[in-house]
Amino acid sequence: MIRVRGLSKWFGDHQVLHGVDLDVARGEVVVVIGPSGSGKSTLCRCLNRLEAADVGEIHVDGVPVPAEGRALARLRADVGMVFQSFNLFQHKTVLENVMLAPTRVRGVSRAEAAREARRLLERVGIAEQADKLPALLSGGQQQRAAIARALAMRPKVMLFDEPTSALDPEMVGEVLDVMAGLAADGMTMVVVTHEMGFARRVADRVVFMDGGRIVEAGEPNAFFDAPSTDRARDFLAKVLTH
Repeated sequence: MIRVRGLSKWFGDHQVLHGVDLDVARGEVVVVIGPSGSGKSTLCRCLNRLEAADVGEIHVDGVPVPAEGRALARLRADVGMVFQSFNLFQHKTVLENVMLAPTRVRGVSRAEAAREARRLLERVGIAEQADKLPALLSGGQQQRAAIARALAMRPKVMLFDEPTSALDPEMVGEVLDVMAGLAADGMTMVVVTHEMGFARRVADRVVFMDGGRIVEAGEPNAFFDAPSTDRARDFLAKVLTH
């Protein structure tokens, strides 16, 4: 579903990605972990061209990621994105937030979009919040609304860029549970996260990045129980003992 070859990216003189190669199969859940500044979020944002790669190729479902224009808009319609900071329209109700893109981009009728939005809000466990403004919801509820909004476009792939890092600890679980449900339903997912328990429990493959490179990748239990690189062992020793 996703094929990345030789991906490099600079911000000014600073190179944040160094020739990254990555494949994500249809229906696979890939969790990307690593220290802050390792390039995880930049990689995630390059996949739907929120950041433009300087070198390399990205294909989604066999199609090269376009540079701009309508072709890029079509790609983004197929690649859902959930951000750290929710990014909901604060002046629209939760229901209106979820309905907006299907009516504007896909041309779905308002009645059909409303039916599907209510179904998705039910799926993520916040159906009773449909007519409220986002500011009246908890952070966890807002993030679940953001997931419903992304799902409303019926994407082929879902990208999650540290979706729980802005949440209070008690709200993290409710968002991760929704994401685990998506994974169980066969959604292709790339998840950048610091939640190691989620990575072990839900990922098909864990990708460990450091210094803008993929240092190690593998099946979760093998990675967490017996990492093959010194850098991964050092990272896990620090994050799993606190």
